[in-house]
Amino acid sequence: MTTFEKLRFEGRGDREVVMTRRFDAPREAVFDGFTKAELLQQWLVPPGWEVTRCEIDLRPGGSYRYEWRGPDGNPMGTTGVIREVQAPALLVQTERFEPTWYPGEAVGTLELVEENGVTTAIHTMRYESREARDMVLAAPMGEGAAASYDMLEQLLRGGALAAGAAGR
Repeated sequence: MTTFEKLRFEGRGDREVVMTRRFDAPREAVFDGFTKAELLQQWLVPPGWEVTRCEIDLRPGGSYRYEWRGPDGNPMGTTGVIREVQAPALLVQTERFEPTWYPGEAVGTLELVEENGVTTAIHTMRYESREARDMVLAAPMGEGAAASYDMLEQLLRGGALAAGAAGR
């Protein structure tokens, strides 16, 4: 297990990585941050990278596509299929990176639990093999996730997400 300032990042079992992070915001706002393209592109970006495409069709059977350009100019993308949506509590989707940096496809389950206005995001990634999971644990994914979640927290603090959730 690795604990960053606010993110707990750990392997579980043979094939899973679990990221747990608390946000001082209602879960509707956090859910919007994870599911609306105009918000995702503001925080789901590794430090030094640029978002070049961010599309999501948020429905079971829908798909998403995110693309970035790195500091060296090289592109990276991820795509997947939305398996389940229970707004604002649950999102299940597949994940495959291009270029591939771990073998196969992963399934991500995002659970959002709110208590007294604080939302805990539990993001479990299940990989096809232990080898794939171990590659993810050895990569700097935890640092990137921690930095991205910090940017999401800044958006939440700025009130843009909370105001949007209240206006539903």
